Amino acid sequence: MSLSFPVSPEKNASLKQKMETLGIRESDLKEQFVKASGKGGQNVNKVATAVVLLHVPTGKQVKCSIYRTQGLNRYKARDLLCLEVEKERTPETFREKHDAIRKQKSKQKKRAEEKYKRNSLENSENED
Repeated sequence: MSLSFPVSPEKNASLKQKMETLGIRESDLKEQFVKASGKGGQNVNKVATAVVLLHVPTGKQVKCSIYRTQGLNRYKARDLLCLEVEKERTPETFREKHDAIRKQKSKQKKRAEEKYKRNSLENSENED
């Protein structure tokens, strides 16, 4: 993949590695640019910043209009396509990864709530 996106070199390398691992080639992709809608102001409404990516061998199609710039949307569309293909090929592995992330976020939420409670107790003691 000779493409370079406006993200860090590490993210570019990671995407390239992920695409090679899943067997996704740039020549297998059909890319279209369409006008996005929603937040983003005049730029989003006038310029074709949204990306529609079709992986011809699998028939998977992804539309990405998360960011205001076309370059970032191109990167994210490829990332989302990799996730879709990975989910289709190895559903059990994907489920395990998804559950692990969910568990990690749950722990982070609990820690944040405990920290908030501690801080509010300390503040109320200081006011007395």
